[in-house]
Amino acid sequence: MDDLLTGPQAAELCGVSPTTIRSWKNRGKLKAAGLDEQGRPMYRHLDVALAERSTRDRAGRTYGQHGA
Repeated sequence: MDDLLTGPQAAELCGVSPTTIRSWKNRGKLKAAGLDEQGRPMYRHLDVALAERSTRDRAGRTYGQHGA
């Protein structure tokens, strides 16, 4: 599982809190790719990046529409 990230690692990579990573998972924006030895979810780098981009893109469009 060297290429997988824990929730806290994924959060640090994205500059968000671990709570945000859990929220993305609970809302279906981020799918766990496996579990660690303690049964905690592990995430693929690509999946984390895509969830972050999706969230940031949507936020950007929302702000853009208000400013137009």
